Amino acid sequence: MTRKPMIAANWKMHKTIKEAKAFMAEFLPKVAGMKHTDILICPPFPLIAAVNDSREGTDILLGAQNMYFEEKGAFTGEVAPAMLKELGCDCVILGHSERRWVFGETNELINKKVKSALEHDLIPVLCVGEKLEEREAEQTDQVLLHQLEKALEGVEESYIANIIIAYEPVWAIGTGKNATAEDAEKAISLIREYIHSKYGTDSSDKIRILYGGSVKPANIGEYMKLETVDGALVGGASLEPASFAALMEF
Repeated sequence: MTRKPMIAANWKMHKTIKEAKAFMAEFLPKVAGMKHTDILICPPFPLIAAVNDSREGTDILLGAQNMYFEEKGAFTGEVAPAMLKELGCDCVILGHSERRWVFGETNELINKKVKSALEHDLIPVLCVGEKLEEREAEQTDQVLLHQLEKALEGVEESYIANIIIAYEPVWAIGTGKNATAEDAEKAISLIREYIHSKYGTDSSDKIRILYGGSVKPANIGEYMKLETVDGALVGGASLEPASFAALMEF
């Protein structure tokens, strides 16, 4: 089963509207006509409309970095899935380690968000990954399986192929450290095996699993040569047009 690769940008809390427009103006000519890879850009909420306008006429996908699971209500500071759809979003990152460990999101909350995103025709980019102390205690497999089980609880098989999973070891995010190709292959194989055991061969063949954690042009080739890896979720290297475009040349 051949899965189309995806290179996804997580801009986190960076850029102004002016900077986002300048990025898109410089980036789009660099990837014009590129068909072998899906490109996803996930800007902060205030920049989504500007990026959506800039990508018009291209195949660039648009995503948000988070959302709440309720339709509407007294949830100050939160954003509903329908709001993201109206802004043109195709995808939404859910369960990123910064949401888990900086803002205290639980697996149960992430599960509600995943199901709500699917109900609103948004593709969840579900992040899972272990902390350094968990890795050193040889608990990586246990942590990943627990996060997957809880985040996907109640999700029907018909939806699974519409989810993207990103393996992001917490110790490798923004630290300059990156998991070796062997580390990534082992973890992503475990994730795919879990999907196979719970949802069957068709779902495990179709679901895309990305690697994230200090990915840059100099090392992306190590990951993309692995059959198990379907792309990358990129932080710092996605902030400059030249370096993000270079990631497509794996």
